[in-house]
Amino acid sequence: MREVPLAAFAAAHCDGAIVVDVREPGEYVGGHVPGATLVPMGQLSSRVHELPKDMPVYLICASGNRSLAMTNVLVRAGYDAYSVIGGTGAWTRAGHPVVMGSRRNAA
Repeated sequence: MREVPLAAFAAAHCDGAIVVDVREPGEYVGGHVPGATLVPMGQLSSRVHELPKDMPVYLICASGNRSLAMTNVLVRAGYDAYSVIGGTGAWTRAGHPVVMGSRRNAA
């Protein structure tokens, strides 16, 4: 499986990692990882061309289930993709910052 522990994701995030939030818009607006781009799970297949194939892409959802499913889709399509274990919930519980109410990067 292509899962990454929260600490490793946090380090990658600090280094400017590409983060794709696969939750629904209402969830995203309720709080998301800074810099994460919203691409709801149902839209990922039609928007996959927007993602780079030459660098890692980190997918995140609420708890890690949806992001893992979408990570597997991307890996099969040739992407270097990783699912964040524990998702946004773990990110928030660990005290990392979240952006609330913004739809700037929303679909």
